[in-house]
Amino acid sequence: MTKARIDARFAALKAEGRAAFVPYVMAGDPDAATALKILKGLPAAGADLIEVGFPFSDPMAEGPPIQRAALRALAKGLTLRGTLDPIAAFREGDQTTPIILMGYMNPLVSRGFKDFAREAAEAGVDGMIVVDCPPEEADPLADALEAHGLALIFLTSPTTDDKRLPTVLRRASGFVYYVSVAGVTGVKEADAASVAPNVERIRKASGLPVAVGFGIKTPERAAAIAEVADAVVVGSALVDVVAEAVELNEDVTTRVLSKVDSLAKAVRFARRGLTAV
Repeated sequence: MTKARIDARFAALKAEGRAAFVPYVMAGDPDAATALKILKGLPAAGADLIEVGFPFSDPMAEGPPIQRAALRALAKGLTLRGTLDPIAAFREGDQTTPIILMGYMNPLVSRGFKDFAREAAEAGVDGMIVVDCPPEEADPLADALEAHGLALIFLTSPTTDDKRLPTVLRRASGFVYYVSVAGVTGVKEADAASVAPNVERIRKASGLPVAVGFGIKTPERAAAIAEVADAVVVGSALVDVVAEAVELNEDVTTRVLSKVDSLAKAVRFARRGLTAV
């Protein structure tokens, strides 16, 4: 089904009149078994789409929390192939929730675009965000993904002006990811007032839903962004919960899913003027 799952989910949410909540989790963090439990529990906790990071030793767009998560996963021996196995296990019980892989070019180049696109589609991946893939050089990867029905989702930012935007959007599909702050993940906070005009500009130029990420940690911030965007992405705040739960010897899955639940409710009710309960 691949990319069709993304389109179907956004169409359904548009009909409901609400934004999507998109949690980001790092594959294999803090260990393979726990990461799979978290992944399987996300839809019931309120995830509309799911981003799964594949660990890389030099994640240039990530702040310290996700950097540490990647290193934890790598220390446990997680490979690119190992990122796909839990997604295949997830698909045994869920055929509707879109899953987006997020990572970097180096592992994909090493594996080969065509082989990886085929393996990802077989596992049940719906799209990919490849942070360091220049739009001008994206055709080989985009071609490989499109051959298997996968979306290639591009990043835009406050510095993406109208002259640059058509180049970024040329091969975009699924949705567009708007990085709400300049810098890395988990450091600055997103501001809905400054995000709104850029979301509208990108939505109009692309004809695609626009997801906003970076700088969203609290239910209050998530709700504010949900009023102006088509989707709200939260990553560092969830990865921090993993690290905290491990350090305190608490149940990691319970802690993460509880955090997801509070954020998802904030997003779900944001446009209705209601208080999540």
